[in-house]
Amino acid sequence: MSLTTAPALLGEDETLSLIESVIQQSEAEGVFVSLDEEESALTRFSENQIAQNVNTHRFQLSITSYFGKRSATSTTTDLEPDAIARTLRRSEELARFAPEDPEWVPLLEPQTYDDRAPGFDRATATLSPLKRGETIERVCTLSKRAGVEGSGTLSTSVFQQALGNSLGVRSRDRGTRSDFSFTARIENGSSWSRNTALAIARLPYLETTQTVIDRAKQSMNPREIKPGVYPVIFNSSAFADLLPWIVWNLDARAADEGRSFMSRTNEQGKPIGNRVGEQLFSPLVRVQRDRAHPLLQTSRFFSNGLPNTPLDIIHNGIPQTLSYSRYWAQHQSKEPTGSFYPIVMAGTEQSLSDLIAQTERAILINRAWYVRYTNPRTLEVTGMTRDGTFWVENGQIAYPIKNLRFNQSLPEMLLNVDALSTVQRYGSTVIPGVRISAFNFSSVTDSV
Repeated sequence: MSLTTAPALLGEDETLSLIESVIQQSEAEGVFVSLDEEESALTRFSENQIAQNVNTHRFQLSITSYFGKRSATSTTTDLEPDAIARTLRRSEELARFAPEDPEWVPLLEPQTYDDRAPGFDRATATLSPLKRGETIERVCTLSKRAGVEGSGTLSTSVFQQALGNSLGVRSRDRGTRSDFSFTARIENGSSWSRNTALAIARLPYLETTQTVIDRAKQSMNPREIKPGVYPVIFNSSAFADLLPWIVWNLDARAADEGRSFMSRTNEQGKPIGNRVGEQLFSPLVRVQRDRAHPLLQTSRFFSNGLPNTPLDIIHNGIPQTLSYSRYWAQHQSKEPTGSFYPIVMAGTEQSLSDLIAQTERAILINRAWYVRYTNPRTLEVTGMTRDGTFWVENGQIAYPIKNLRFNQSLPEMLLNVDALSTVQRYGSTVIPGVRISAFNFSSVTDSV
């Protein structure tokens, strides 16, 4: 059996020609066309054996037609010319009868995009089911020898996105991504980790497997501690489930309208602007949007056509800007920012072990689970620890502890950051491990 399979995505010329053809056929006053295509493969395993192999191909063409301030969007997953023509006509028919949009903005003028294309790895794009299976077999063999039940996924994908409009915007990107997640369970102990990379060869899956196995064994027979406020050390995988909540809520409109932790209000509680430029977080906190980061190398543009340029979001604990949609930027006489994506938080050269060694006492958290709002206005959330929670004492992991539920203000969490480790990539986030001087736990949970 071959170890490679050719991806079935449209080529660059074919993709851009398709978009150009739709624009030329349009009878609307303006038209915006976007194409998203992905070929993905996933191998799932549980109880130390492969349980599922899935290959999927997804294609979607979206067409938005404009008549004045009226617009409508139609989509198709059919590449046939007749199906595309019907989709175009349907969007035009719907747009003629749509109500006027009170937040209408004109079509985007031609943009300048970065010359550096997203990362593309041919070995990842052409990886065969056999090769994925061989990789998982090595993982399962390690699990069996260690006497743990191993489960998880290994996935690869090759994707492309392209767009254009009747004013001359044109762009197309393609890239690859690979992802490995692994959970080890043994009696009442468990651990988990995840790695993401643009190339399959960059996934340290064997190293991750061994680390998770060791930590699962170490987490057996946890002790119970009282809920309360404790110093904590977050593994980067756990912190990756918390930091994005802060970044997602750096929305200019919500702040200006008094609906955000970034809102400034007067004595009567009425909004009087936002808190950009204030020292809200620890000076150690530095967050950027950086699609060209070596661990990422993602798309050069957003789905609305705005360029994905580097942007300082938080510098030395001070928010530098908020996320402005095209409408709210126009409303406030600002420049639109595009989404705050992907998220890159700066770290240090220290390892997580270094942070532990420098800590007198703390709770070490390997995973944050089921994080949900309790107060969106103040950005207080609740969630649970999972898959390996430990008591740290005198610079060492002393013993495992039972999982805890937390209720925490995330802005206060970032204010209390006092140490950072090296960064790793999880999904589209690059993030370090962190030590936080005070973190609130409300109860003990029975989860493993």
